[in-house]
Amino acid sequence: MIIEQIWTANSLRNFNYLVACPATGDALAIDPLDFRQCLAVASDKGWRITQIVNTHEHADHIGGNKALAAATGAKIIAHHAAKDRITDMARGVGAGDRITVGTSIELECLDTPGHTMSHICLLSRTGPPALFSGDTLFNAGVGNCHNGGHPEELYKTFDEQLCRLPGDTVIYPGHDYLVNNLRFTLDREPDNADAQALLDECANHDPQNARTTTIGDEHRINTFFRLQSPTVISRLLEKFPQMSPTPEKKEVFLRLRELRNSW
Repeated sequence: MIIEQIWTANSLRNFNYLVACPATGDALAIDPLDFRQCLAVASDKGWRITQIVNTHEHADHIGGNKALAAATGAKIIAHHAAKDRITDMARGVGAGDRITVGTSIELECLDTPGHTMSHICLLSRTGPPALFSGDTLFNAGVGNCHNGGHPEELYKTFDEQLCRLPGDTVIYPGHDYLVNNLRFTLDREPDNADAQALLDECANHDPQNARTTTIGDEHRINTFFRLQSPTVISRLLEKFPQMSPTPEKKEVFLRLRELRNSW
C-alpha cells in the first residue's frame, strides 16, 4: 500500500490522501478537496484514481468531489446516512464494510460518529496498520462537534473503538493541528514529558512533510486518551469544582471537549 499525504496549504489546514495499489496503479482519493493536487500527484505517479471516499459530509472534505469525479470517472463512497448531503454518492457504507483498491489493498470502514453523525474512518487491513481518521481523531487531538455532531457520541467512538486499536496504527487525519493540540495537552497536563518532547521537536514542523503519530503515541500525548491522569483530573477540578474527585472517564472527556471549544 502506497500512501500519499497531500498538504493543501489552505486556511483550514486540510490534508488529502491518495492510497494506491502498487500492483495495479489504482488509487483511492480520501477527502480530495484540492482535486487539482490530487490529479497532479496521480499523474506524476502514473496512478488511476478510481474511487473517492469522503470521511464525512463537511464542505472542506467533499468540495473536490465533482471535479475529481468528472476528470477520472471515480465513484464516490461515504457513510450511508450522508446520501442526502453528498451529491452523486455511488455507494453508502457502514461499520465493517470493506473497500478494496486494486488487488492488494483492503480498508475496513469504522462507523465513528461524534464530529458528525455520519462519519467513517478507514482502517487498513493490508500492510502496516493505518487509520484514515478524517475529523474524528487528529494527531494529539480530537474533532469538534459544532456542525452536526455530538460530544457524547464522540466519547463513545473513542472509548469503544479508537482507544482499542493496536498501538502501532499510524494516524492520517483530515487536518494538521498537531502543534496546537500538543499545547492544549500541556495546558491540561503540564507534567506530560512526552507531549513536551514532541512539541519541542515539531514546533516549527513543515506540514508538507507532516509528522505522523500512532495510537500508542496518542495514549501518551493526547489528553483525550489520558482520562485517568491525576494531573488532568486535578486541573479539571479547578475549572469544574462540582465534579467528583474520582470522575468517570466520560465526564473527563466531555469536560475536556468543552474546554477545547473555547481554548
